[in-house]
Amino acid sequence: MSNYANLPAPSPEQGLNRYLQEIRKFPMLEPEEEYMLAKSWVDHQDTQAAHKMVTSHLRLAAKIAMGYRGYGLPQAEVISEANVGLMQAVKRFDPEKGFRLATYAMWWIRASIQEYILRSWSLVKLGTTSAQKKLFFNLRKAKSRIGALEDGDLRPENVTRIANDLNVTEQEVISMNRRLSGGDASLNAMVGSEDDSATQWQDWLEDEDADQAGHYEAADELSVRRELLTEAMDVLNDREKDILIKRRLQDEPLTLEELSGQYDVSRERIRQIEVRAFEKLQKRMRGLAAEKGMISA
Repeated sequence: MSNYANLPAPSPEQGLNRYLQEIRKFPMLEPEEEYMLAKSWVDHQDTQAAHKMVTSHLRLAAKIAMGYRGYGLPQAEVISEANVGLMQAVKRFDPEKGFRLATYAMWWIRASIQEYILRSWSLVKLGTTSAQKKLFFNLRKAKSRIGALEDGDLRPENVTRIANDLNVTEQEVISMNRRLSGGDASLNAMVGSEDDSATQWQDWLEDEDADQAGHYEAADELSVRRELLTEAMDVLNDREKDILIKRRLQDEPLTLEELSGQYDVSRERIRQIEVRAFEKLQKRMRGLAAEKGMISA
C-alpha cells in the first residue's frame, strides 16, 4: 500500500520528554469510533483514519517500549521501532475479527522491538538458538520472579533454577547475566533534552491515565492468550500436558527431579518431553493466532 508508507506519526527524535508529553494529548478511542475508523481504512484507504488510530495508541507503544530499557539502546530508537510495529498493526487490523486494536497491536509492537534489539546486539555474542534468544528476553523476568535482584553474578542455586525454568544450560545463564547486568536504567533517571523540563522515568510510568489504559489492554490481551492456550493444549497428549503444566504453568513449578520420580523416568527424559510439548504448543498457538488474524501467517 503506497499511501500507507506515508502515514505521518510524531517522532521521539524531538526530545524524549517532550515526546512523552505530546502523545498524552491524543485521546483514546471508544470502541465504536475505532471500528468506524478501521473500516474507513480497510475499505477506502483513508490515511486520516489510519493516522488517528496510530496516534491514539502511541502511549501504548511507548509503555511497551519502556519495558525494554535494559538492553543498552537509545530509548528514542526503541520507541521509534515500537511505532513501526504499531503502524504495521494498523495496516493489517481487521475490525471484523472482534478484537480491539490495542490487543492486536501488542503482538506487532513487541515483535518489532525484539527484532530491532536482536539486530542491534551482536548475534555472534548473543547466540542464534531459540533457547538463547528466549533467555535473552526472559532473564530479567526470571530473576525478578525468584527475587534474584542483586547486582553481579547470580548465586548457584538461582542459576540452576533459571536454567531449569528456561531450558538452557547453567553456563548460558551465567554468561547472559554478565552481558546484561548493569544495563537496567534507574527509574530516577532523567529523560528528555536539557531544554525540556526535568522528568524522571517513574513520573511517566505513574501517569494515572496511562496506567488505566495499560491495565485494560493487558487484561484484554491476557484473556485472548488464555483462550489461545486453552484451545492449543488439545495438541498435547495427557503426559505432555501434565508435565508442561507442572513445569511451566503452575505458580510453583515442580523440578525435573520431582517429575522424574512421579513418572519413574530420568530427569533428561522429563526435560525432553517438556521441550517437545512446549514446541508443539508454541506452534499450535502461532497457528491459531494467524487463523484469528492476530499475527501474519
